[in-house]
Amino acid sequence: MSATATLRPASRPAPTCSIARSLEVLGEKWTLLIVREAMWGRTRFSEFKERLGVSSDILADRLTTLVDHGVMERRSYREDGARERYSYHLTESGRALRTTLAALTAWGDAYRPNPSGPATIYRELATGAPTRVAFVDGSGRELSSEEVETVRGPGDSSGRLLG
Repeated sequence: MSATATLRPASRPAPTCSIARSLEVLGEKWTLLIVREAMWGRTRFSEFKERLGVSSDILADRLTTLVDHGVMERRSYREDGARERYSYHLTESGRALRTTLAALTAWGDAYRPNPSGPATIYRELATGAPTRVAFVDGSGRELSSEEVETVRGPGDSSGRLLG
């Protein structure tokens, strides 16, 4: 299945809203946490299960969704004397979710802070300097949220909020 394919009934058209389409893939509770763990280098079913404490059936379902939509790819491996198993690796579209995770992290740190401090810090790879997600205009100037407006794009022909 391609990264743009969806698992929706044929009678229901694809939402025009990018957020609604994204939530069809990423909107279940454990999905972004699986992606987060993959960003930390976890690739095996057992690693995701142990780290997240999620049930096997839910984890299998979420991994299938991520693979079916091109966010992760499944690779077979076999340890000596064991049966064939699969590992899960982020694809380009999965790695592109780092910005999304950073934005959610910033929101969580600001509005749902951990008393012990941030659990994740994003840094520039080359220098180790802290980074953050921001709106930036075409000239590179950073904008506050108050300086940015949300307008309907050319793909929104429905006038509906969710698609």
